[in-house]
Amino acid sequence: MDMNKRWRADACLVLCGLLVWFLADAARVRAAAAAGLALCGRAVIPALFPFLAVSGILISLGFGQWAGPRLAGLMSLYRLPGAAGSALLLGLVGGYPIGARTAAELYEKGLLTQGEAQRLLGFCNNSNPVFLISVLGSGVFGSTRVGIYLWLIHLLSALLTGFFFRRKEGAASVRRRMTSTSPFQSAPLAAAFVEGVRNACGNMVAICGFIIFFCVLSSPLSALDSPLGTALTGALELFSLTPRLAANRLSFILASVCAAWGGTSILCQTAAVLEGSGLGMKTCLKGKIIQALLAGALAAGISAHLF
Repeated sequence: MDMNKRWRADACLVLCGLLVWFLADAARVRAAAAAGLALCGRAVIPALFPFLAVSGILISLGFGQWAGPRLAGLMSLYRLPGAAGSALLLGLVGGYPIGARTAAELYEKGLLTQGEAQRLLGFCNNSNPVFLISVLGSGVFGSTRVGIYLWLIHLLSALLTGFFFRRKEGAASVRRRMTSTSPFQSAPLAAAFVEGVRNACGNMVAICGFIIFFCVLSSPLSALDSPLGTALTGALELFSLTPRLAANRLSFILASVCAAWGGTSILCQTAAVLEGSGLGMKTCLKGKIIQALLAGALAAGISAHLF
């Protein structure tokens, strides 16, 4: 049996095991799915959908080209064109998975080469500052100041992660030739608006689906009332982490690490928005691991000052 068939067989066994669990513990599964759906309606959709729609409209209207000269200095540090800065900026402001979606759109519109877009995916996909400052800072730790520190650590760790993917892009001339022979034409405002909202709706359905599914998968971890159970929950689904955190130093470090990692659910959401773009997940996965390690080290260093 070759590796591909062996992998498929193992995956089928795992999925059959999940089905048995879903049938045997249907009440808990329904409760976890309902909690995930409520979480989407209460927090995820209001926080994310407007950013998904607006970021799509901005890219269709040529925001990447407008931002290029203004962000060229920053992005030159990573040996990327200035247009890449729009994905970094929108990713830092809008949250997961807007940075990845914007990078894919820049590549599809010819403003980045495939290699540039892949390197950009290593550090442009980040958490929403509203989640870090409001949900974690004010909601969990009872302090906006702590939330601002979490956001600053997240921002710095993302920018530092970019240097791990800083290398010369031999295909830069390909982008210049491509854009000079086929210049980007911005869409009319009405068309950009319709396309941005429509695409945001589709992405939002996929994102909420992953959140609900991973809320179900993480539900057994609620029985593990320990730092290990909290860490495993955060590794799977970021929003499910918040009820398990306490206002102490260990939770601060763990929150910083999990926010930088994003969770398996976020990685699946990112894969969903990259589907069909020609971009892979390998660089994004490496970037999330590096950023989580950096965010944990930075949070450990500053936590003694806060707690």
